[in-house]
Amino acid sequence: MTRSTAQPGGPFRFLVLALASNGGLGYAPFAPGTVGTLAGIPCFFLMARLPWPLAMLTLIALLVLSFWVSDLAGRIYAVADDGRIVIDELVGYLVTVALLPFSWQTALLGMLNSCASGVTVVNIDNGFGAAFAANRINKAGTRLKEQGCG
Repeated sequence: MTRSTAQPGGPFRFLVLALASNGGLGYAPFAPGTVGTLAGIPCFFLMARLPWPLAMLTLIALLVLSFWVSDLAGRIYAVADDGRIVIDELVGYLVTVALLPFSWQTALLGMLNSCASGVTVVNIDNGFGAAFAANRINKAGTRLKEQGCG
């Protein structure tokens, strides 16, 4: 089975690149992945208000969308993991803060946990594992705060 190398064109191409770059944030001249993660904060704000089953369904839909869009954008850029493709950072951030109540502290700690190196160690190609570990760190911090330790 051969893989198609066809590239989308016209308005569809624009849509693919807009989604892959989180509305253009992936075109930042410095740290495009970190800048692209900023799109996660308003998404977290909105998703935190959803009932948890709908939030999980939304997260899974975004994950599947990110696979498809990243593949198409990689074909357009002729690089599988071009730096402008940052939708994976968005999904990783949302996994980090999944099922947590929204607060600015949680949003910023989630950003730190999903972007900072050295917080936990996972395989370089295991973004989901890193996000899962960051989510566990956030939940532990939330529990400590609820117990009056933070």
